[in-house]
Amino acid sequence: MTYPEVIQYLESFINYEKVPAWPYKESLKLERIRGLLVRIDNPQDSFKCIHIAGSKGKGSTCAFLTYILREAGYRVGLYTSPHLSDFRERIRVLTPRSLPVPASPVGRRQAGALYTARQEFEGIISREELMGLVEKLKPAIEKYNKNPKYGPLSFFEVYTALAFVYFKEKKVDFAVLETGLGGRLDATNVVKPLVCAITPISYEHTQKLGNTLRGIAMEKAGIIKVSKCQSVKVSKPIVITAPQEKEAQEVIRSKCKGVGAKLYEVNKDIFYEKTARGFSVMGIFCEYPNLEINLLGRHQLINATVAVGVIEALRFYNINIDTDSIRAGLYNTIWPGRCEVIARDPLVVLDGAQNIASGRTLKGTIKENFKYRKLILVLGISNDKDIKGICNELSDLADEVVLTKSTNPRATSPEVLAQYFDGKVVHKTNNVKEAKAKANSLAKKEDLILVTGSLFVVGEFRNGKM
Repeated sequence: MTYPEVIQYLESFINYEKVPAWPYKESLKLERIRGLLVRIDNPQDSFKCIHIAGSKGKGSTCAFLTYILREAGYRVGLYTSPHLSDFRERIRVLTPRSLPVPASPVGRRQAGALYTARQEFEGIISREELMGLVEKLKPAIEKYNKNPKYGPLSFFEVYTALAFVYFKEKKVDFAVLETGLGGRLDATNVVKPLVCAITPISYEHTQKLGNTLRGIAMEKAGIIKVSKCQSVKVSKPIVITAPQEKEAQEVIRSKCKGVGAKLYEVNKDIFYEKTARGFSVMGIFCEYPNLEINLLGRHQLINATVAVGVIEALRFYNINIDTDSIRAGLYNTIWPGRCEVIARDPLVVLDGAQNIASGRTLKGTIKENFKYRKLILVLGISNDKDIKGICNELSDLADEVVLTKSTNPRATSPEVLAQYFDGKVVHKTNNVKEAKAKANSLAKKEDLILVTGSLFVVGEFRNGKM
């Protein structure tokens, strides 16, 4: 198969990321991916797993974990979703460096001097490797789909299986896995993790996960389960959680109690404190002073602290990561598209905030970290999000608004978005390319262009030329 044929084949499977509306419980069945994985000898059982769920910050937490483990000398598989520019970004393997990178290299971001070199995804699967994987798995996929008891495989299920096979072939020591949607029914939930973590839970995908924090938390907490890992003896599940709203925290505590999991909570068992130059963490076993990260925003301190908690929890399996690896891993973590500065004069900032909580966090991060004359907001939102809430959250941040839509079928039209920006100067565009040109024409050197609302919009903006 050629690469275009591989792309066409993968796109032949139903992709719920591109479907505007679909029944959640009826559409997602773990039995489907389990049936496929059995046919290919359960590759997910060949490596140690760390599993992350949550509403916001789970991708950043996965990135922090991956870089820490890499600095400690491990070969690490990273599986995340969605992607910014190329779905190959979702499957990555980071290998130990031949030479260590210092924890505080000269020239990186310091107060008032933002690091703006274009960030790239390290270790993404190559086109040739993806072609080989698809050719290898296609017979098993086709055989399964001839008479599927639980319906045909989806794109996410097929791609998750490809990731597991790839990680097995690359002989990774660890795989760090981000759930795609929810947790309980997500295709990644077939793994047997050593540690799992829950990042902050907020209202998202309410049509599918439920319209209460309790209902959403129950889906997220579905990754907490008793499982036996072949490579390491697992006694009880170990769970690290970020600070949560009371309703969500009660669900997590109840689930952990029900399965006998050890639960460690940030702000209860693990603590962090912002300092003049960075932050410090008081962990389960040790204290880690003077830590630094290059991801902007106070919320990233919580994500980094959760990651430290997960790394410490590995000690229960006699996997000890030294402080220097934690320090260097946190500092050197790259996670494009999350409050990423891609240009100066004017400043251009990209962030995939796509719910009210993320929008509120982004607003605080912008005000805390940037100085500008005028802010031009480039905004596009998927139609299954809280459109009114996101627009209201970001409206007072913007001096002018450029509304747009991604090429994803779930994109909301700019006309719908416009009704939430009364009193603002609003420009409506047909696509992200037009939005970029309009924003560039409006911005002066001392202004800031903020692109947000959807990772699909961020990815299209980032992928094009400035």
